[in-house]
Amino acid sequence: MAAVRIKRVDWLIGVTVLGSMMLVWLVLIGLDAMMQFVRQLGYIGRNGYTLSNAIFYVVVTIPRRMYEMFTFASLIGGLLGLGGLASTGELTALRAAGMSRLRIAVSAVGVVALLVAGVVVMGETVGPWGDQQAQNLELLLRSNGNMGMTNSGLWARDGDRIINAKNSALRNAGDHSYVQLSDVRVFTLTPDGQQLSRFDQANTAEQVGREWVLDNVRSTTLDDNGVHSHTATSERWDSKLDPEVLQQSLVQPQYLAMRDLEHIIDYKKKNGENTRPYEIPLWSRVMYPFNVLVLVLCSMPFAFGALRSGGLGKRIFMGMILAISWYFVQKAIVSFGTVYGIPPLLANILPAILLAGVGWYYFRNHA
Repeated sequence: MAAVRIKRVDWLIGVTVLGSMMLVWLVLIGLDAMMQFVRQLGYIGRNGYTLSNAIFYVVVTIPRRMYEMFTFASLIGGLLGLGGLASTGELTALRAAGMSRLRIAVSAVGVVALLVAGVVVMGETVGPWGDQQAQNLELLLRSNGNMGMTNSGLWARDGDRIINAKNSALRNAGDHSYVQLSDVRVFTLTPDGQQLSRFDQANTAEQVGREWVLDNVRSTTLDDNGVHSHTATSERWDSKLDPEVLQQSLVQPQYLAMRDLEHIIDYKKKNGENTRPYEIPLWSRVMYPFNVLVLVLCSMPFAFGALRSGGLGKRIFMGMILAISWYFVQKAIVSFGTVYGIPPLLANILPAILLAGVGWYYFRNHA
């Protein structure tokens, strides 16, 4: 039990790494948010878009940016923290006192493990909510205020009709993509806008060429002679909904919470549709804490060697190289798995397993 007891040196390493990591995290988020803010400034004046809208857009997407940048901040911050201890000789003193490299690395990773739990919770709650708010604002901007997203789905105004779709998704067909709306309801009002004259309910609505087609539609009309209903397998829908605006406003799968991804996967499985585009981001979120901790742990050996005699610039450079390399290797393996049909769970866990194997070999041979 003495080997795993938290000692004063663990606090020293943890606090040092925490300070460096928080600084790097703040810088990365600030730079990313600033670039997005500059981009939003270009929309001011369009369709009533204001400076407050631009600020709101950036603010609500900060939780998602914190989630995305945490991995890189942990890696670079960990190297900066331990590298700083190495450059002042404190790391050498700890080694001389009998503290193993693995124990020092675990002490550094411990503070990351405490934070990653909160980051995961934020990434599953506030993050997706903020992205939905931002996408709704962007949808209102691009549609001139005629479209919006709520908890009940997409709402749009199309002349004398009000359209509600519970779900919307991007489909691929050959060399082009299109938007499919699910569980669609169309309310047609009288010319004076005071009464309902027709109600259509369809399973889906898809863009076919320049037209929209309703699938499995039930139509009900109301007039002076009463209520009349009829059903059709498919029916042409003369709508002015802009598919390009809808495509640009859809929340990307990697920004959805796990519960939303699971709901979409279940729905697609019941309808015999391809679920892989949603399974990959789902397992990426599941493996997120493990990937972060393994990456930080296996990057710590650089603090004992190459970074010991280097300055701040060298440690930042090495951290950036490692972070970028890890990002591209992970994406390459996941893409390789997609092409060759490797299960999404295996494709997401394989990079971490390979990295963990390298780390185990190092710490086993360098006590």
